[in-house]
Amino acid sequence: MTLTIFQIQTINKMKTTLNSLAIGLALLTFTSCDKNDSTPEPAIVTVGNSINKIMPLGASRVEGDRPEYESFRYELWKDLTENNWTFDYVGTQSDGAFYPMFNSSAFDIDHEGRAGWTSGEILGEITNSLNSLAEKGVPDIVLYSTPGGNDALQNLPYDQALTNIKAIIDALQNANPNVTIIIEKLAPGRSEIMTPELTSYFNQLIQDISTIASEKSTTSSQIIAVDMFTGFTDSLLADDVHYNEAGADFIASRYYTVLESVLEK
Repeated sequence: MTLTIFQIQTINKMKTTLNSLAIGLALLTFTSCDKNDSTPEPAIVTVGNSINKIMPLGASRVEGDRPEYESFRYELWKDLTENNWTFDYVGTQSDGAFYPMFNSSAFDIDHEGRAGWTSGEILGEITNSLNSLAEKGVPDIVLYSTPGGNDALQNLPYDQALTNIKAIIDALQNANPNVTIIIEKLAPGRSEIMTPELTSYFNQLIQDISTIASEKSTTSSQIIAVDMFTGFTDSLLADDVHYNEAGADFIASRYYTVLESVLEK
């Protein structure tokens, strides 16, 4: 019998609860040996999963390609680590570039970004990716980077891009009805490549992303549109479309501002 993602999640939560109870009982047994000492409260034990599983989703702006250009993931990871959040990046992809240690911790290299992928390609793979993550736990939070960006660069049909973006959100909510999706109102490319046609495509996406976020939000799954375009300049780009370190930090800061209000403690 094939289990659904929801069933697997339920089983995993039950296993985690049982493991935590077993550990708590062991601690109580050990500490009760000395009758003169007050019994301490059991420690909170996390077994297998973080309370904040974050999946960065998208294309090359997620994947990065050090030293040619940066992903926002590292700068955001540093922000979250520095402020003592408990979290785990999740995804089926991993980053083999070198990243310095920060606060005595190694960078979490997991993500779901693939360079050059359009909304249609992301949609075609998203269910397989979520199924692959089911045993560890599907994401609690998704950072949906530059939705429709490569569609715009490749001049693919606009209406189809919107349909794909909505279907990607549907897939994420089907996998986890409580997922929070932070979706970008995308930052532009370098001024030299932003033709009137490309600018029009980007501007329409920015407008429609806000509408999609409102329409797709549910009582249990919040879709939050985050402005990445206001204040974004050519000085934040390493090439025509990808971030340099300052650009990665700019995007990470915008994400962090939203995450502060949605992360569990």
